[in-house]
Order: sequence, then structure tokens, then C-alpha cells
Amino acid sequence: MSTTVHDTRRTSLAHSANDEIANEKGKSATQHHTYDTYGDEDESADIKYRTMVWWKAAALMLAETVSLGILSIPSVFASIGMVAGIILVLALGGVATATGYVIGQFKLRYPHVHNMADAGEIIAGPIGREVLGAAQVIFIVFLCGSHVLTGLIAFDTVTAGASCSVVWAVVTAVVCFVLTIPRTLDGISYLSVASFISILTAVLITMIGVGVAGHTGTVKVTSNLEFYKAFLAVTDIIFAYAGHVAFFTFIAEMKKPEDFPKALYALQISDTTLYLIIGVVVYAYTGEHTVSPALGNTGTILRKVSYGMAFPTIIIAGVINGHVCAKLIFVRIFRRKGPSSRHMNSHTWTGWLTWIGICAAIWILAFVIAEVIPFFNELLGVISAIFASWFTYGISGIFWFHLNPPERRFSSWGQTLKTIFWGFIILVGVFIMIAGLYSSIQSIVDGYRDGAFASPFTCANQAI
Repeated sequence: MSTTVHDTRRTSLAHSANDEIANEKGKSATQHHTYDTYGDEDESADIKYRTMVWWKAAALMLAETVSLGILSIPSVFASIGMVAGIILVLALGGVATATGYVIGQFKLRYPHVHNMADAGEIIAGPIGREVLGAAQVIFIVFLCGSHVLTGLIAFDTVTAGASCSVVWAVVTAVVCFVLTIPRTLDGISYLSVASFISILTAVLITMIGVGVAGHTGTVKVTSNLEFYKAFLAVTDIIFAYAGHVAFFTFIAEMKKPEDFPKALYALQISDTTLYLIIGVVVYAYTGEHTVSPALGNTGTILRKVSYGMAFPTIIIAGVINGHVCAKLIFVRIFRRKGPSSRHMNSHTWTGWLTWIGICAAIWILAFVIAEVIPFFNELLGVISAIFASWFTYGISGIFWFHLNPPERRFSSWGQTLKTIFWGFIILVGVFIMIAGLYSSIQSIVDGYRDGAFASPFTCANQAI
């Protein structure tokens, strides 16, 4: 018996030693193939990026996601009916939570991932890197353009068209550019708190206003719209949850990336609740007369007050998107497969001039496309159909399959159900892209037929 015990102990120790060797090999392999985005940030670093706690990340995510998306929700309810609106807000919000969680898990598996381009390289090599990187830049620049356009609408509304709308677009773009200049997200996170308070106050004023005015329209439980018109409304809800495009960058600047689920749950509980409340309340009172953006549903005075209160969120949410886009390009320039340049972590002329130049280019381009393209909102629908369908939904399914090799996908009933679910999510992304493209293009055709589009660089008052 003594010999057996000793043999058992020796065998156990041998297995433990082998496990330790395997673990060390795994660690060294991981360290060889991965690296941190911002290099070694010791105390001597001039610029420290990984400084955000989870609630600051949540504030950034909330400001970026809720800002403009919430303003379209009441008109969605008016288009597709109360019941369908509630169901879609809850369902798409739930799926957006699941897909956001997978993005967090993908980032933990690959610490060097800073943006969708890095993730694309892991999934599909150099081609995947270029395709997803370009898609992320294009999508975010158009989002910045939407903030420029909303900014000029807000100025026109508050000032009753006191100046040429192009001037207000320039003012919005310049303010956004200046606020984008800080190099880290930690500083901007404080602005995001002001952004959330801003949009919350604006929608509260709107809800109080429509409540005081009383019921002015009929509420529909269901709707019988043409497919493309109904799906255009659905894309507004999809756009309202389209913050995932920036998640990798947010996580990269967190002190503890493993805390990302806390920030994600705070975001999804808050935005879903807000979308339901404003959608139900505003539509219940205004019915078929509901307009988008939602702040236009009150009388003239309250409308001006609402837009005045919404200025911070229009600006700050645009700043967050602009910062994420600039950071993607900046990191691409100064990081080369592992070690980062000293220009990334130090106050150098090269680093700062490059950063400021990138920020300026983004906001100039955002201003131009918002002003030149007469059907900008419809084109934004096309861009959202192509990119938001994947960044918010479909690509997380691809990430999940990458994180779960074939031998694990059907290892149990639970894994089988997950495999089916994430396969379905990929198909949802494909469907949203195709249906969204068809609906948005049809809307552009209708707009030209009806003469609904303004001319480029128009000075006309664009107040709602």
C-alpha cells in the first residue's frame, strides 16, 4: 500500500509538473502573439490611457449610444404601432446586450485588440483588418456628420433661423473638433455625464410638454405599412443601439477590462428603459402627429427649451465618436505589431500635430458630407444598414464561433443551443443589411420623386 501511495503521489506530481509546463508554454505563446495596445504605461509615461473605471466607461457608452438614437424612438412607435414598438425595443435591446458581452469576451481573449480592424485581422487576416478598419472609419465619420446636421437643426430651432444654417454647421463642427483634442477617454468621460443629464432633461421637458398639451392624435396598436417603410422604422431602433462600434476602444482604456460587463449592463438597462418611456409617453399623446427628432413634438417655446438643453449631448456624443475614430487612425500610425512609438505615450510635437490633424480632418469631412449630400439622413440609413447591422449584431456571432472551436460547439445541450443562437444572430445581421439597404434606397428614390431634398450648403432654416 505504501508503494502504491508513493506511486500515486509521484504520478500526481508528474501531472502537475506537465500541467505547469503546458501552462507556461500557453502563456509564452499568448504573450508572443499578443501585446497591449498602448505599450508599458509606467509612472514615467506622460500620457496614460488605461485609467477609466467601469462607471466612467458606462457613462461614455451611454452618452455615445443614447444621444441621437433616443430622439427617433417616438416616430418609430408612430410608424409601426405601440405593440410592435415595445416588442422591438425590448428584443433588439436584449440581443444588443448579448452581442456586446461577446465583444468584451473577445477583447479579454486578445488584449491587443483596440478596434474592429484588429479584430478583423484575427478573424480574416490582413484583408479582414483593412475591410473592418475602413468600415469603422466610414461609419463613425457619418455618425459625426449626423451630429453636425443635428447641431445646425438645434441652432436653427433655438434662434428661429437667425443665421444661415451653414454657419451653425460650422459652429457645431468647430466646437466638436476642439473638444475632441484631449488624447484620452478618461477626461471626456466627465463630459459624458453632462451629456446624459442634458438628453434626460430635454426628453423630460418634451414629455411634460406633450402631457400638458393633452392627446392630439390617435394611437395605433398595430400598423399596415409597406415593408420598406416599416423596416425603415426598425432601422431607427437598430441605430439607437449602435454603440458597439466603439466598444473595443472603450475597453482598451479601462483599468480593469474584466469589469466591462458592469458598464455594458448599466448601459443596456438605462437605454432600453429610456427608449420605452419616451416612445410610449410621446406617442401616446401625439399619435400620428409624432415627428422626429422627438424634441419637435412640443410647442414653439418648449421646443426651443428642449433643443437648448440638448446641445451638450448633441456635441459631446459627437465628440466621443470623433475621438474613437481619431484614436483608431492614431494607433494605426504609431503602433507596429507590438511596440508602440514614443509619440503615443509622450508629449511630442509629432504626436500632438498628428493627433490634431486627424481630429481636424474627421470634423471637416463630417461637415462636408452633412452639407453636400442633400439626402444625408437617408444615406445615413444606407451606411447604418451596411455597417451597424454587423458591428451591433452579426459580427459578434462570428466572434463567438471564433472563441468556441468546433469540438466545443455541440459538446452539450447548452452549447448546442448557443451555437444555434449565434448562427441565427449572423443571419439576423445579413437580413438587416439587405432589408435596410432596400428600404433606405427606396426612401431616397421616393425623396427625389417628391422633391423632398434640400440643395447642398443651403441657408434655409432647417428647424423642425
